Amino acid sequence: MSTATPASPNTLRDQMVDSIAATHPLTAEVEDALRAVPRHEFVPDATAEQAYADQSVTIKPNPAGGLPLSCASVPSLVADMLVWLRPEKGDTVVEIGAGTGYNAALLAHLVGPTGRVVTLDIDEDVTAHARKALEATGNTAITVLTRDGALGAPEHGHPARMIVTVGAWDVPAAWWDQLEPGARLVVPLSWRGQARCLGLDRQGDRMVSDVVELCGFVPMLGQDGERTATIDTDGLVALHFDADQPIDPAVLRGVLDQPKTAVASGVTVPGDESFDGVWLRLSATDPATCRIAADRAAADSGMCKPAIPGRSPALAEGDSLAYLTLTRREIEGSVRFELGATGHGPAGQHLAFRLCEQIRHWDRARDVRPTITLHPAGTPDDKIGGGYVIDKPGARMIITY
Repeated sequence: MSTATPASPNTLRDQMVDSIAATHPLTAEVEDALRAVPRHEFVPDATAEQAYADQSVTIKPNPAGGLPLSCASVPSLVADMLVWLRPEKGDTVVEIGAGTGYNAALLAHLVGPTGRVVTLDIDEDVTAHARKALEATGNTAITVLTRDGALGAPEHGHPARMIVTVGAWDVPAAWWDQLEPGARLVVPLSWRGQARCLGLDRQGDRMVSDVVELCGFVPMLGQDGERTATIDTDGLVALHFDADQPIDPAVLRGVLDQPKTAVASGVTVPGDESFDGVWLRLSATDPATCRIAADRAAADSGMCKPAIPGRSPALAEGDSLAYLTLTRREIEGSVRFELGATGHGPAGQHLAFRLCEQIRHWDRARDVRPTITLHPAGTPDDKIGGGYVIDKPGARMIITY
C-alpha cells in the first residue's frame, strides 16, 4: 500500500507547464498565464491528475457517440494557440467556442485589467458551465454569450484578436466585418477532409497566414460544408469531402470491389516522422483531394488499407479512387515505411500516379508550409493573385507554395 502524499494541484500545474515548455516555444506571458490559472477548477468532474495531463477532458459527451459536443482542449495545443494569437495588454479578444471557460480565463490574464474578453458558444449548457466556472474563479469581468459563433460579437466593437476554439469550415462574413486591418485571427480551419490551425493577420482586404499547423477540434455547429458518405455495401469505408467538390458517392459505391493497383512513390519515412504535409500538398494542387476513413474490419480484411485507416488523404474523381498507403521496408538494417497509393476503378491507376507525384513534391521540401491567404467571398479573380483557389461561402482561400 502506497503512503505517498498525492501531489497538490499547484504542483501538478507546474509540472504540466514545465513539460509543455520543454517541447513548445512558449512566450513568458503565456507561460505565466498557464501557471496562474487553475485548470482543475474548470473541469470539476476530472481528477487533478487528469486536469493537468496533456489530454483533452470531455465536459459534454455526444449522446449519439463519436466526438464530444464540448471539451477542454489539450493543454499544449491551448498554449500553442495563445502564442500564435499574440494578445497584448489592453486588447479586446473574442473567443468563438466557450468550452470550459479555461481559455477565456487565460486570455483575461494575458490582456490584463485594461483588456476585455468575450467568449461565446451556441450551446447554452456549455455557456452555463463556462459562466459558473469563471465566476467561481473570480473572472467576473469576462462576458459569456450564448449565440452562434458565426455571428461574432459586434456589440463589442472591433476586437484586436479573435480565437476560434472549435473546428471551423469557413470564415463567415461577420468575422470579416469585425476584424479590421491589423487584427489577428487564430482558427482551426478545415478543407479537403483535413484541418489546420491558421494564424492570420488582417492586411487590408485580406488575411494572410504565418502559422499553418495540423490540429483537430470538435466541429463548429452550423457550418455544414463537409459531406460524408460510405462507398461500400457494409458501410465500413467513408469519404469526407467538401460541398464544392463534384464527388458523387453513389457513383463510387462498390469501387473498392474492383481490382486494385498499387503504385510506389520511392519515398520512405521512419516510423516516428509525420507525413501530414503530403495531404497539405494535395489540397493545394489536386481538386479531387478528400479524406478516406476505413473501419478496422475493412483494413483487417484487406478491402481498404489506407496509411492511417481512420483518416488518410484520397483522390476521388468520377467512378475512380486512390488513397495514400504505407508499406514496411527493411533498408540497410533499419525499418522504414514507403509512401504510395492504391487505386480502384477505371482511372484508379492514374489517380494513384497523381497522388505519388505529390508525395515526391513533398519529399523535396518536407518542412515547407504554404501561405494561406483569405479574401472575402466574391472577391474578383484579378484581385487575389496566384495560387490554388478554394471557394467557400464566406471566403476565397488561396494556397501558395
